Amino acid sequence: MKNTKYISWPVLGLMAFVNVIGFDDIIYNFKNQGLGVITTWVILFALYVVPYGLMVGQLGSTFSKSGGGLSSWVRETSGDTLGYFTAWTYWAASIPYVVDTANSVVVAFGWLINGNNSMEEHMSNAMFALLTFLVFVIFILIQNRIKNSLQLLNVLGGGAMFIMTILFVVLTVVNLTNGHAVASAPLHISTFTPKINLHFFSTLGLLIYATSGSELVAPYVTRMRNAKRDFPKSIIMLTVMAGFLTIFGSFSLGVFFNDHHLPVDLKMNGSYYAFDYVGSHIGLGHSMLFLFSIAQLLYMFALLALLLDAMTRMLILDTGKRFMPKQLLKLDHHGRPINGYILTSALSAGILLMGVFLPDMNEIFNWLLNLNGIVSPYVTCWIFFAFMQVRKNSQKFKSDYVFIKNDRAAYLVALWCFIVTFIAATFGILPQDVPPTSFTYWQELIMNIATPGLLLALGWVMPTIARRQRKKEQ
Repeated sequence: MKNTKYISWPVLGLMAFVNVIGFDDIIYNFKNQGLGVITTWVILFALYVVPYGLMVGQLGSTFSKSGGGLSSWVRETSGDTLGYFTAWTYWAASIPYVVDTANSVVVAFGWLINGNNSMEEHMSNAMFALLTFLVFVIFILIQNRIKNSLQLLNVLGGGAMFIMTILFVVLTVVNLTNGHAVASAPLHISTFTPKINLHFFSTLGLLIYATSGSELVAPYVTRMRNAKRDFPKSIIMLTVMAGFLTIFGSFSLGVFFNDHHLPVDLKMNGSYYAFDYVGSHIGLGHSMLFLFSIAQLLYMFALLALLLDAMTRMLILDTGKRFMPKQLLKLDHHGRPINGYILTSALSAGILLMGVFLPDMNEIFNWLLNLNGIVSPYVTCWIFFAFMQVRKNSQKFKSDYVFIKNDRAAYLVALWCFIVTFIAATFGILPQDVPPTSFTYWQELIMNIATPGLLLALGWVMPTIARRQRKKEQ
């Protein structure tokens, strides 16, 4: 019987929004580019985010029976081997993400307990790494029992973060109407013009990391009543909402922070500073800070638990016996790939151990965050690769929704997005938050090359081990 429970385009737009942008993304990129990031956001949304989302819509519609996952798109268009490497790189890119999320949980607890950033001043790098790893292990141990309830918390946390971001912009307007000065004043056209230099290019990867994720709603394209008409509306809605928050959110940050003299720890603590500032300016004291800390914890709890389960299952259970050693395919009595969790934990511990040798807790946080701006865009390249393969063979791959009817034009747009993403990821290897030529700069540069390289090399080793095991069994 045909399913008549359709998803409306506003609902799908909201689902995409929760997966794409958050308040922290605005903070990170404001720290990198100051108020000049507003212009960068406008250009990025117009020339990248909109076509990216519409391409995802066609891929989700084309491969709806394959689950709509990124690895299945590549597998269907280019074979099992590339499908495996897509799954592996997606999983490998998720490791810095979950470690960074666990870091954020520790930071959020520090603010909720202390009401300030004193944890950063008193906690050693080793203790920060240990607490992060303990959060990580605890969630692996309990995620199967609380996963369903945390899916609800994920919706609540995501919604709370959206509301808090809107509230921040609104309260900024209230602050300005009460006659408070703009911290970044005086404002000129040059203030909003990004400085095109090597540092600018090294920050593009984090911008793309902030705007990626719409592929997670791709499987729902086929559940729309009229995808050809309504899916573009969802992407436009996503773009307008995310554009509003990034542009006005960035300007609001410029009201409270002087973009010429930003705090060194803005990426780690900026969200908390921002809500504490706005609360203090409008007479609410520290209440906004504590509200945001609770919303942040809810969101990070849910995100961490769901990421740990989804990334491991996608790799172990989606790639098959041909590419994975049999030990990793082992399931416990709950149906969980238990050895896959152990592998995830071990690699995460390795990344945390590398970070211990950085100068301080803030630099560990920044390095892990910037590492996401390298590995995540590289994985995003697979989306545009799959789309180009579909448009090269449009007679073979049919879809109810088509982005740009002309195959050649659609291919060129995808190629443009692929090149931009690859260049941004490659420049992201250059450290962003430390002085060039300093010891820490070279230390992070080596780590930025070695970490993705080792994860990729391990991806090549797995099929070799699996192949040798099959030969022994014959």
